[in-house]
Amino acid sequence: MTAPGESKRGPVVQDWVLTLVVAAIQLVGGRNANLRQTGVHALDAFGYVLLLIGPVALLLRRSYPRPALLVTIVSCAVYLLRGYGYGPIFVSLVIAFISAAIVGSRWWTYPLAPIGYLALLWPLPALVGHPADPWLAFGMIAWLGVLVAIAEGIRQRQAVLVARRQRAEAARRDEEAQRERRASEERLAIARELHDVLAHSLSLINVQSSVALELFAKKPEQAESALAAIKTASKDALAEVHTLLHSIRSGSTAEVRDTEVEPEFARARPDSERDHDNSDAGSVEAPPPPAPRSPAPSIEDLDALLQRTRAAGLTVDTRVIGTTHKLPSVVDVAAARIIQESLTNVVRHAPGAPAAVTIRYAADSVEITIDNARATGTQSKSAAGGGNGILGMRERAHALGGQLIAGPRPSGGFRVVARLPSKVGAQEEAR
Repeated sequence: MTAPGESKRGPVVQDWVLTLVVAAIQLVGGRNANLRQTGVHALDAFGYVLLLIGPVALLLRRSYPRPALLVTIVSCAVYLLRGYGYGPIFVSLVIAFISAAIVGSRWWTYPLAPIGYLALLWPLPALVGHPADPWLAFGMIAWLGVLVAIAEGIRQRQAVLVARRQRAEAARRDEEAQRERRASEERLAIARELHDVLAHSLSLINVQSSVALELFAKKPEQAESALAAIKTASKDALAEVHTLLHSIRSGSTAEVRDTEVEPEFARARPDSERDHDNSDAGSVEAPPPPAPRSPAPSIEDLDALLQRTRAAGLTVDTRVIGTTHKLPSVVDVAAARIIQESLTNVVRHAPGAPAAVTIRYAADSVEITIDNARATGTQSKSAAGGGNGILGMRERAHALGGQLIAGPRPSGGFRVVARLPSKVGAQEEAR
């Protein structure tokens, strides 16, 4: 990588080298051209000064292109009007003209070519008694056309390079925006997964703790089973969150997800677990645990998916219709979360009511139906609050191009029906 000082020093060195080369050409070439021509003024000290003014003015061609061009024009005009012979004094004028043409506006630079021709070659020199050679006058017309064409070509080339850099910069910004968008979507997906895991487990814990409080004095043996269910639900939830975080850490987006999720979870871990981690800390970092085989819930194993809910006391019947087939992971996880959230609502809002889960496989979709009967028990006050479980399930289904309908059944109870596509695009599968 080039240092800033070196990047600024390069053009300065180039300008000095160009000035020295042009000065040598104009001094040596001007002297020889003046000696070979007849009827011209002998080259004196003032003439040598005029030959040097143009090259020195080139040092300002980057910062002040217009003043540099005007200085070279004036020096050339005075040189020719003094009667010195035609020679390489035009070298500095050509370089200053091209520099001004490619940096500034062409509308004030290009007209200087015909104006300079009229003032320096014909007819103004002839009117003051210094006629130019006719062949030189005609040849300079062609050279001026070539000079303007070169300046315009350089301008167009620079415009193409600028447009190319702008497109590359726009593509880079668009790529960064897409990376940020994907990172935001991944963070939202992580938040949704953690919300579903914790909401499902905490709802079961809330219901069971309410039951335990009500039965603790009257039926301690039933309260003990409720407390055991609380312990199992909390342990399973903690293990599932650990599994989710580990799968994130070992995935392609580990860096983004770890920095966004793990600190929040670490603050929520029990003190005993944090102390255990600190006690194991040493000069050698312990190897990470092996990657989990099933980091996400799946509807392929309904018994394992419903184990926690059944342990909370909910009776759940299952039925699978059609030929089972492998679903995309994002669809499989969404279906599992919809089932868990629906059964959580049954536990909270319809205590004692049995539930039934029906999965219907079709060629291009999978339909999940969760039914529950009327409540047979009394709903606890802590479970009577509202939530956004149905809204979250509907958002999950819509995000995959599916749909979800939830509402009371005519015969009593409640029904949730979700229809999800069996195939999703590459972008949704990556998420």
